[in-house]
Amino acid sequence: MPQTYKLALLDDYQKVAMRMADWDRLKKRGVEITVFNDAFKSLDDAAQQLAPFDMLCLLRERTAFPRALIEKLPNLKFMVLTGARAASLDDKAAAERGIPISTTPGGASNAPTAELGWALLMMCARDLAKAEKLARAGKWHDGIEQMVVLEGSRLGILGLGKLGSRAAAYGKAFGMDVVAWSHNLTPEKAAAVGVKYVSKDELLATSDFVSIHLALSDRTRGLIGAADLAKMKKSAILVNTSRGPIVDEAALIAALKNRTIAHAGLDVYDKEPMSADHPFTKLENITLIPHLGYVVEDAYRHFYGGAVKDIEAWLDGSPINVLNADALKKK
Repeated sequence: MPQTYKLALLDDYQKVAMRMADWDRLKKRGVEITVFNDAFKSLDDAAQQLAPFDMLCLLRERTAFPRALIEKLPNLKFMVLTGARAASLDDKAAAERGIPISTTPGGASNAPTAELGWALLMMCARDLAKAEKLARAGKWHDGIEQMVVLEGSRLGILGLGKLGSRAAAYGKAFGMDVVAWSHNLTPEKAAAVGVKYVSKDELLATSDFVSIHLALSDRTRGLIGAADLAKMKKSAILVNTSRGPIVDEAALIAALKNRTIAHAGLDVYDKEPMSADHPFTKLENITLIPHLGYVVEDAYRHFYGGAVKDIEAWLDGSPINVLNADALKKK
């Protein structure tokens, strides 16, 4: 009989994974597929439920895979990470056990995340999340606080890469004064995108909107803390569609409670999914959405279609798009 493998597709919150790729190609090769639609309650819960599986398909960074979890999965032989990288995945720990991790790079557009970020910024500017709730409740204009016009306002962008450059273009199209900063940004690079380079302190002190477009790393974790929030205008709006830990969560909660800044818009959080009783949910001057930046059909088809190809290559004995090449040396 041909060898069979057990594959787990994780965190399919929207329940769409099975129609986003041709999984039958794997089933014909003896792969048994199980879909997990809900987040795991804990690391131990994940370890218990995933222990029988040979292969895992991770949807971006929804479930974190630290060393402690990887070491609790005795049957694990191969992993697929949708996307190109994940700070929450310990690829070195997997490599030490000879578990290759294939990725699905390229192809997926930056447009969905950039557009979502801009939609969130506009929601915050006019307090639209609250306005929608009030309209449904028949309260009309009661309680609307944000009434900020984008035209003529200053947009400060932290991180002027592919996503930050798109945000800059949107800002200029709306008649905003756009400035930018990051650790590696230079005045020349900023000018090439048509924006002005300023220091981090100047960006925070003078911007009406601050939008974050940085990758999470050791030097960006906690980049925006209490002292940084204190430098911002009391009327400023902070938008984060990158990664939650870039902003010190406790400091942001305090700043919003104390009205150190006017409003925040978040698509990303320290721990996801965010709990229903999280302090953010008790604040009026924050707009919350559940990490929807990449949640569009085109991205899902790219991610899952790439995952099928990665798994086929591993079954053939020639893994592709391997994130942790050292794992292959264990064979």
